[in-house]
Amino acid sequence: MFPDFANPAEWLPWAFASLMGFSILVYVVLDGFDLGVGILFPLADAAEQDKMIGSIGPFWDANETWLVLAVGLLLVAFPSAHGMILTALYLPVFIMLIGLILRGVAFEFRAKAHAKHKKLWNNLFFIGSTLTALSQGFMLGLYIMGLEQTLATYAFGALTAVALAVGYSFIGATWLIHKSDGALQLKSVQWAKESLWGIIIGIGAVSLATPLVSTRIFDRWLDFPNALYLAPIPILSLVLVVWLWRMIRRMPFEGDARSWLPFAVSTSIFALAYIGLAYSFYPYVVPEQLTIYDAAAAPESLFIIFVGACFVVPTIAGYSVLAYYIFRGKATTLRYD
Repeated sequence: MFPDFANPAEWLPWAFASLMGFSILVYVVLDGFDLGVGILFPLADAAEQDKMIGSIGPFWDANETWLVLAVGLLLVAFPSAHGMILTALYLPVFIMLIGLILRGVAFEFRAKAHAKHKKLWNNLFFIGSTLTALSQGFMLGLYIMGLEQTLATYAFGALTAVALAVGYSFIGATWLIHKSDGALQLKSVQWAKESLWGIIIGIGAVSLATPLVSTRIFDRWLDFPNALYLAPIPILSLVLVVWLWRMIRRMPFEGDARSWLPFAVSTSIFALAYIGLAYSFYPYVVPEQLTIYDAAAAPESLFIIFVGACFVVPTIAGYSVLAYYIFRGKATTLRYD
Protein backbone atom coordinates (compact mmCIF):
# COMPACT_ATOMS: atom_id res chain seq x y z
CA MET A 1 0.00 0.00 0.00
CA PHE A 2 2.85 2.36 0.83
CA PRO A 3 5.73 3.15 -1.57
CA ASP A 4 9.47 2.81 -1.12
CA PHE A 5 10.36 6.20 0.38
CA ALA A 6 13.98 5.78 -0.65
CA ASN A 7 12.91 5.96 -4.31
CA PRO A 8 11.57 9.38 -5.47
CA ALA A 9 9.88 7.74 -8.48
CA GLU A 10 7.65 5.89 -5.99
CA TRP A 11 7.05 8.27 -3.10
CA LEU A 12 6.53 11.46 -5.12
CA PRO A 13 3.51 10.12 -7.09
CA TRP A 14 2.11 8.71 -3.85
CA ALA A 15 2.64 12.04 -2.07
CA PHE A 16 0.92 14.00 -4.83
CA ALA A 17 -1.97 11.54 -5.01
CA SER A 18 -2.41 11.83 -1.24
CA LEU A 19 -2.27 15.62 -1.38
CA MET A 20 -4.74 15.71 -4.26
CA GLY A 21 -7.07 13.34 -2.42
CA PHE A 22 -6.86 15.45 0.73
CA SER A 23 -7.68 18.59 -1.27
CA ILE A 24 -10.74 16.96 -2.83
CA LEU A 25 -11.99 15.77 0.57
CA VAL A 26 -11.58 19.24 2.11
CA TYR A 27 -13.35 20.77 -0.89
CA VAL A 28 -16.27 18.33 -0.70
CA VAL A 29 -16.84 19.09 2.98
CA LEU A 30 -16.26 22.86 2.93
CA ASP A 31 -17.73 23.84 -0.42
CA GLY A 32 -20.31 21.10 0.12
CA PHE A 33 -21.93 22.99 2.97
CA ASP A 34 -22.09 26.30 1.11
CA LEU A 35 -23.45 24.57 -1.99
CA GLY A 36 -25.99 22.96 0.34
CA VAL A 37 -26.98 26.36 1.71
CA GLY A 38 -27.60 27.49 -1.87
CA ILE A 39 -29.74 24.43 -2.60
CA LEU A 40 -31.84 25.18 0.51
CA PHE A 41 -32.19 28.84 -0.43
CA PRO A 42 -35.77 28.78 -1.86
CA LEU A 43 -37.09 27.18 1.35
CA ALA A 44 -36.31 30.28 3.46
CA ASP A 45 -37.91 33.71 3.61
CA ALA A 46 -36.09 36.91 2.64
CA ALA A 47 -34.66 37.71 6.09
CA GLU A 48 -33.52 34.11 6.56
CA GLN A 49 -31.88 34.10 3.13
CA ASP A 50 -29.79 37.13 4.12
CA LYS A 51 -28.63 35.32 7.24
CA MET A 52 -27.90 32.15 5.22
CA ILE A 53 -25.69 34.20 2.92
CA GLY A 54 -24.01 35.70 5.96
CA SER A 55 -23.21 32.20 7.28
CA ILE A 56 -21.09 31.36 4.21
CA GLY A 57 -19.98 34.84 3.11
CA PRO A 58 -16.54 34.87 4.77
CA PHE A 59 -15.68 31.33 3.64
CA TRP A 60 -16.98 30.41 0.20
CA ASP A 61 -14.09 31.87 -1.82
CA ALA A 62 -11.53 30.07 0.34
CA ASN A 63 -13.54 26.84 0.11
CA GLU A 64 -13.35 26.83 -3.69
CA THR A 65 -9.58 27.30 -3.53
CA TRP A 66 -9.30 23.61 -2.59
CA LEU A 67 -10.95 22.61 -5.88
CA VAL A 68 -8.51 24.76 -7.83
CA LEU A 69 -5.65 23.15 -5.89
CA ALA A 70 -6.88 19.60 -6.58
CA VAL A 71 -7.33 20.21 -10.33
CA GLY A 72 -3.98 21.99 -10.50
CA LEU A 73 -2.23 19.06 -8.82
CA LEU A 74 -3.91 16.64 -11.22
CA LEU A 75 -2.67 18.70 -14.17
CA VAL A 76 0.95 19.15 -13.11
CA ALA A 77 1.54 15.82 -11.37
CA PHE A 78 -0.55 13.45 -13.53
CA PRO A 79 -0.92 15.17 -16.92
CA SER A 80 -2.00 12.09 -18.88
CA ALA A 81 -4.70 11.27 -16.31
CA HIS A 82 -5.83 14.91 -16.41
CA GLY A 83 -6.39 14.60 -20.15
CA MET A 84 -8.28 11.30 -19.91
CA ILE A 85 -10.53 12.39 -17.04
CA LEU A 86 -11.46 15.83 -18.35
CA THR A 87 -12.00 14.48 -21.87
CA ALA A 88 -14.43 11.85 -20.58
CA LEU A 89 -16.15 14.33 -18.24
CA TYR A 90 -16.10 17.37 -20.52
CA LEU A 91 -19.84 18.08 -20.45
CA PRO A 92 -20.42 17.76 -16.66
CA VAL A 93 -17.26 19.80 -16.03
CA PHE A 94 -18.63 22.50 -18.34
CA ILE A 95 -21.96 22.47 -16.49
CA MET A 96 -20.15 22.67 -13.16
CA LEU A 97 -18.21 25.72 -14.30
CA ILE A 98 -21.43 27.39 -15.45
CA GLY A 99 -22.93 26.66 -12.04
CA LEU A 100 -19.90 28.07 -10.20
CA ILE A 101 -20.00 31.23 -12.31
CA LEU A 102 -23.74 31.70 -11.73
CA ARG A 103 -23.52 31.29 -7.98
CA GLY A 104 -20.43 33.51 -7.71
CA VAL A 105 -22.01 36.35 -9.66
CA ALA A 106 -25.38 35.95 -7.92
CA PHE A 107 -23.70 35.91 -4.51
CA GLU A 108 -22.19 39.34 -5.07
CA PHE A 109 -25.02 40.95 -7.05
CA ARG A 110 -27.93 39.96 -4.80
CA ALA A 111 -26.58 42.16 -1.98
CA LYS A 112 -26.15 45.17 -4.25
CA ALA A 113 -29.08 44.87 -6.67
CA HIS A 114 -32.29 46.88 -6.49
CA ALA A 115 -35.02 45.17 -4.45
CA LYS A 116 -37.04 44.26 -7.55
CA HIS A 117 -34.04 42.38 -9.00
CA LYS A 118 -33.04 40.57 -5.82
CA LYS A 119 -35.36 37.63 -6.48
CA LEU A 120 -33.65 37.02 -9.84
CA TRP A 121 -30.22 36.78 -8.22
CA ASN A 122 -31.60 34.58 -5.45
CA ASN A 123 -32.95 32.19 -8.08
CA LEU A 124 -29.66 32.19 -9.96
CA PHE A 125 -27.80 31.48 -6.72
CA PHE A 126 -30.02 28.43 -6.19
CA ILE A 127 -29.69 27.30 -9.82
CA GLY A 128 -25.90 27.69 -9.80
CA SER A 129 -25.54 25.77 -6.52
CA THR A 130 -27.82 22.97 -7.74
CA LEU A 131 -26.11 22.65 -11.14
CA THR A 132 -22.70 22.47 -9.45
CA ALA A 133 -23.80 19.79 -6.98
CA LEU A 134 -25.57 17.66 -9.61
CA SER A 135 -22.65 17.82 -12.04
CA GLN A 136 -20.16 16.85 -9.33
CA GLY A 137 -22.34 13.89 -8.33
CA PHE A 138 -22.66 12.80 -11.96
CA MET A 139 -18.89 12.99 -12.41
CA LEU A 140 -18.41 10.91 -9.27
CA GLY A 141 -20.72 8.22 -10.63
CA LEU A 142 -18.98 8.03 -14.00
CA TYR A 143 -15.56 7.99 -12.35
CA ILE A 144 -16.54 5.05 -10.15
CA MET A 145 -17.78 3.25 -13.27
CA GLY A 146 -14.36 3.67 -14.88
CA LEU A 147 -15.41 6.62 -17.10
CA GLU A 148 -17.40 4.29 -19.34
CA GLN A 149 -20.13 5.94 -21.41
CA THR A 150 -23.12 3.58 -21.38
CA LEU A 151 -26.78 3.81 -20.45
CA ALA A 152 -26.11 1.91 -17.21
CA THR A 153 -23.24 4.20 -16.17
CA TYR A 154 -25.34 7.27 -17.01
CA ALA A 155 -28.13 5.89 -14.80
CA PHE A 156 -25.69 5.32 -11.96
CA GLY A 157 -24.29 8.82 -12.51
CA ALA A 158 -27.80 10.27 -12.28
CA LEU A 159 -28.34 8.42 -8.98
CA THR A 160 -25.09 9.70 -7.47
CA ALA A 161 -25.87 13.21 -8.81
CA VAL A 162 -29.17 13.39 -6.93
CA ALA A 163 -27.73 11.71 -3.83
CA LEU A 164 -24.75 14.09 -3.65
CA ALA A 165 -26.97 17.16 -4.15
CA VAL A 166 -29.25 16.02 -1.32
CA GLY A 167 -26.17 15.13 0.75
CA TYR A 168 -24.83 18.64 0.21
CA SER A 169 -28.17 20.08 1.31
CA PHE A 170 -27.90 17.93 4.46
CA ILE A 171 -24.41 19.12 5.36
CA GLY A 172 -25.55 22.67 4.54
CA ALA A 173 -28.44 22.24 6.97
CA THR A 174 -26.09 21.01 9.71
CA TRP A 175 -23.88 24.05 9.07
CA LEU A 176 -26.89 26.33 9.49
CA ILE A 177 -27.84 24.55 12.72
CA HIS A 178 -24.49 25.65 14.07
CA LYS A 179 -24.39 29.16 12.57
CA SER A 180 -28.01 30.26 13.10
CA ASP A 181 -30.54 30.57 15.87
CA GLY A 182 -34.28 31.06 16.33
CA ALA A 183 -36.66 30.20 13.51
CA LEU A 184 -33.90 29.58 10.95
CA GLN A 185 -32.20 27.08 13.22
CA LEU A 186 -35.49 25.21 13.73
CA LYS A 187 -36.01 25.13 9.96
CA SER A 188 -32.46 23.86 9.49
CA VAL A 189 -33.10 20.99 11.91
CA GLN A 190 -36.16 20.04 9.86
CA TRP A 191 -34.20 20.27 6.60
CA ALA A 192 -31.54 18.00 8.06
CA LYS A 193 -34.16 15.43 9.06
CA GLU A 194 -35.62 15.44 5.55
CA SER A 195 -32.31 15.22 3.65
CA LEU A 196 -30.34 12.65 5.65
CA TRP A 197 -31.54 10.01 3.19
CA GLY A 198 -29.27 11.59 0.55
CA ILE A 199 -26.17 10.57 2.49
CA ILE A 200 -27.57 7.09 3.19
CA ILE A 201 -28.50 6.40 -0.45
CA GLY A 202 -25.33 7.96 -1.84
CA ILE A 203 -22.91 6.09 0.40
CA GLY A 204 -24.94 2.89 0.06
CA ALA A 205 -24.99 3.07 -3.74
CA VAL A 206 -21.27 3.80 -4.00
CA SER A 207 -20.41 1.09 -1.45
CA LEU A 208 -22.43 -1.54 -3.31
CA ALA A 209 -21.33 -0.54 -6.81
CA THR A 210 -17.61 -0.07 -6.22
CA PRO A 211 -16.74 -3.76 -5.55
CA LEU A 212 -18.66 -4.70 -8.70
CA VAL A 213 -16.53 -2.48 -10.93
CA SER A 214 -13.63 -4.95 -10.90
CA THR A 215 -12.64 -8.25 -9.33
CA ARG A 216 -9.57 -6.48 -7.90
CA ILE A 217 -11.71 -4.13 -5.80
CA PHE A 218 -14.08 -6.97 -4.89
CA ASP A 219 -11.20 -9.10 -3.62
CA ARG A 220 -9.60 -6.17 -1.80
CA TRP A 221 -12.74 -5.61 0.30
CA LEU A 222 -14.24 -9.06 0.71
CA ASP A 223 -11.33 -11.52 0.83
CA PHE A 224 -10.26 -12.75 4.25
CA PRO A 225 -8.51 -11.27 6.24
CA ASN A 226 -8.96 -7.93 4.39
CA ALA A 227 -12.68 -7.94 5.15
CA LEU A 228 -11.88 -8.24 8.86
CA TYR A 229 -9.36 -5.40 8.82
CA LEU A 230 -11.68 -3.09 6.83
CA ALA A 231 -14.86 -3.88 8.77
CA PRO A 232 -14.43 -0.84 11.09
CA ILE A 233 -15.04 1.56 8.17
CA PRO A 234 -18.62 0.47 7.28
CA ILE A 235 -19.45 -0.33 10.92
CA LEU A 236 -18.30 3.08 12.15
CA SER A 237 -20.12 4.78 9.26
CA LEU A 238 -23.36 3.03 10.20
CA VAL A 239 -22.93 3.94 13.87
CA LEU A 240 -22.34 7.59 12.97
CA VAL A 241 -25.41 7.70 10.70
CA VAL A 242 -27.62 6.27 13.46
CA TRP A 243 -26.12 8.64 16.03
CA LEU A 244 -26.64 11.58 13.67
CA TRP A 245 -30.28 10.64 13.09
CA ARG A 246 -30.98 10.32 16.81
CA MET A 247 -29.14 13.55 17.54
CA ILE A 248 -31.05 15.60 14.97
CA ARG A 249 -34.38 14.30 16.24
CA ARG A 250 -33.57 15.77 19.67
CA MET A 251 -32.31 19.15 18.45
CA PRO A 252 -32.02 21.98 19.18
CA PHE A 253 -30.36 21.20 22.50
CA GLU A 254 -31.07 23.35 25.53
CA GLY A 255 -28.99 26.52 25.47
CA ASP A 256 -27.87 25.74 21.93
CA ALA A 257 -25.22 23.44 23.37
CA ARG A 258 -23.16 21.36 20.92
CA SER A 259 -24.81 22.89 17.86
CA TRP A 260 -21.56 22.14 16.02
CA LEU A 261 -21.85 18.40 16.59
CA PRO A 262 -24.12 17.44 13.63
CA PHE A 263 -21.75 19.17 11.21
CA ALA A 264 -18.72 17.47 12.78
CA VAL A 265 -20.35 14.03 12.60
CA SER A 266 -21.44 14.64 8.99
CA THR A 267 -17.88 15.57 8.11
CA SER A 268 -16.66 12.32 9.69
CA ILE A 269 -19.13 10.30 7.60
CA PHE A 270 -17.99 12.00 4.39
CA ALA A 271 -14.35 11.38 5.36
CA LEU A 272 -14.92 7.66 6.04
CA ALA A 273 -16.73 7.23 2.71
CA TYR A 274 -13.91 9.01 0.92
CA ILE A 275 -11.22 6.92 2.64
CA GLY A 276 -13.03 3.76 1.55
CA LEU A 277 -13.25 5.01 -2.02
CA ALA A 278 -9.56 5.96 -2.08
CA TYR A 279 -8.59 2.54 -0.74
CA SER A 280 -10.70 0.84 -3.41
CA PHE A 281 -9.05 2.54 -6.36
CA TYR A 282 -5.45 2.88 -5.18
CA PRO A 283 -3.03 2.83 -7.02
CA TYR A 284 -5.23 3.84 -9.98
CA VAL A 285 -5.86 7.48 -10.79
CA VAL A 286 -8.09 6.45 -13.70
CA PRO A 287 -10.01 3.40 -12.44
CA GLU A 288 -8.60 0.15 -13.83
CA GLN A 289 -6.81 2.03 -16.63
CA LEU A 290 -3.96 4.21 -15.39
CA THR A 291 -2.02 4.07 -12.11
CA ILE A 292 -0.52 7.08 -10.36
CA TYR A 293 2.93 5.75 -11.23
CA ASP A 294 2.16 5.40 -14.95
CA ALA A 295 0.50 8.82 -15.10
CA ALA A 296 3.05 10.73 -13.01
CA ALA A 297 5.30 13.40 -14.48
CA ALA A 298 9.08 12.99 -14.33
CA PRO A 299 10.47 12.74 -10.76
CA GLU A 300 12.62 15.84 -11.32
CA SER A 301 9.54 17.89 -12.23
CA LEU A 302 7.52 16.44 -9.36
CA PHE A 303 10.24 17.33 -6.85
CA ILE A 304 10.27 20.99 -7.93
CA ILE A 305 6.47 21.14 -7.70
CA PHE A 306 6.60 19.36 -4.33
CA VAL A 307 8.86 22.07 -2.92
CA GLY A 308 6.36 24.70 -4.06
CA ALA A 309 3.44 22.72 -2.63
CA CYS A 310 5.17 22.64 0.76
CA PHE A 311 4.71 26.44 0.87
CA VAL A 312 1.39 26.82 -0.95
CA VAL A 313 -0.69 24.16 0.83
CA PRO A 314 0.12 25.31 4.39
CA THR A 315 -0.66 28.89 3.31
CA ILE A 316 -4.08 27.89 1.99
CA ALA A 317 -4.78 25.77 5.06
CA GLY A 318 -3.62 28.54 7.40
CA TYR A 319 -5.80 31.13 5.69
CA SER A 320 -8.81 28.82 5.90
CA VAL A 321 -8.27 28.08 9.59
CA LEU A 322 -7.80 31.79 10.33
CA ALA A 323 -11.01 32.71 8.48
CA TYR A 324 -13.05 30.13 10.35
CA TYR A 325 -11.56 31.27 13.66
CA ILE A 326 -12.18 34.99 13.08
CA PHE A 327 -15.76 34.48 11.89
CA ARG A 328 -16.72 31.88 14.49
CA GLY A 329 -20.06 32.20 16.26
CA LYS A 330 -23.53 32.86 14.93
CA ALA A 331 -23.98 34.39 11.50
CA THR A 332 -25.37 37.86 10.90
CA THR A 333 -26.79 39.44 7.76
CA LEU A 334 -24.10 40.02 5.12
CA ARG A 335 -24.00 43.69 4.16
CA TYR A 336 -21.84 45.82 1.85
CA ASP A 337 -22.87 49.28 3.04
